[in-house]
Amino acid sequence: MGVDFGLPHFDSALEELGLLAQTAGLQPVARITCKRKAPDAALFVGSGKADEIKWLAEQHGALEVLFDQSLSPAQQRNLERHIGLAVNDRTLLILEIFAQRARSHEGKLQVELARLQYLSTRLVRRWTHLERQRGGIGGRGGPGETQIELDRRMIGDAIKRTRERLEKVKRQRQTQRRQRARRDTFTISLVGYTNAGKSTLFNALVKARAYAADQLFATLDTTTRQLYLGEAGRSVSLSDTVGFIRDLPHGLIDAFQATLQEAADADLLLHVVDASNSDYPEQMAEVQRVLGEIGASDVPQLLVFNKIDAMEAERRPLHLTDMFDVDGVPVPRVFVSARSGEGLPALRSQLAGMAQAAMPGQVTPEYPAESNEAAP
Repeated sequence: MGVDFGLPHFDSALEELGLLAQTAGLQPVARITCKRKAPDAALFVGSGKADEIKWLAEQHGALEVLFDQSLSPAQQRNLERHIGLAVNDRTLLILEIFAQRARSHEGKLQVELARLQYLSTRLVRRWTHLERQRGGIGGRGGPGETQIELDRRMIGDAIKRTRERLEKVKRQRQTQRRQRARRDTFTISLVGYTNAGKSTLFNALVKARAYAADQLFATLDTTTRQLYLGEAGRSVSLSDTVGFIRDLPHGLIDAFQATLQEAADADLLLHVVDASNSDYPEQMAEVQRVLGEIGASDVPQLLVFNKIDAMEAERRPLHLTDMFDVDGVPVPRVFVSARSGEGLPALRSQLAGMAQAAMPGQVTPEYPAESNEAAP
């Protein structure tokens, strides 16, 4: 379900929501949209459209209704009562995908923190059983403490513990970054919209085996490898980071601060763009917005327009390198296909030139490019 409030990024076909649902293991059976000037306070879409959603769900045997926008706890509760089915929003869907994909200890902690923060807002009068009072002799909580108060306090304690554990991880990452800085290592971070091909490009550059697939949020955990640039006669540190997406929940941005800090502290950002996607300007704008939110907007960028092998012949570039305007600033751009390898030599040449310009005179001993080793 999508509601058009007149914003430029409205997905009239709900294609991205459908991809998110499939990534989470769900099967979309029907799609419906409507236009409104503002959300309805009670049902988000109004009672008439809610009746239409209920009828459509019954006709297709749907078990759940997904909204492409974020719902308030009250709107979610009212819709579930009106429709008679589970109702979830884009935020919960993204959280579910992150929970399924997190593999590292750090990633799991980050997702757990975001999930707890989201859940804490859903306790407000969402379940009637939470209004029962607990207390007295042998009971948990203080005298007259309601179940909702008890659960809110338990979630608050869990959030506090998870934050403390993430702070420890953050300090460990800061130590690793300081070690790389002392070695005068030129650091590069891959950033971009989800499914732009960052992990495939990462694997092609450093001959790694990081998980890559044609799906949203294929990988969440940061992977760092050494990349040898022959033209510069030195190696650089290359990190693959989590992908961005429109309306990425603020809780996830906060929770993944330790991971996203890799981008903020980098010497260069490789902004990977899916050149075959007609919506790439909006996707680039969303990446720029998130970079600004995490304090990485001033880090120099090199645009990598990926997936040129999937572009129509008439849209393919005449030259593999040029300049592209980003927010009024000309930024160097390279066209590549991480899958076929086209354009990768030009990308390596650009990276070598930037590494040399940033740290002239610093030459590391040569070693074969195949011996890419994990960074500490």
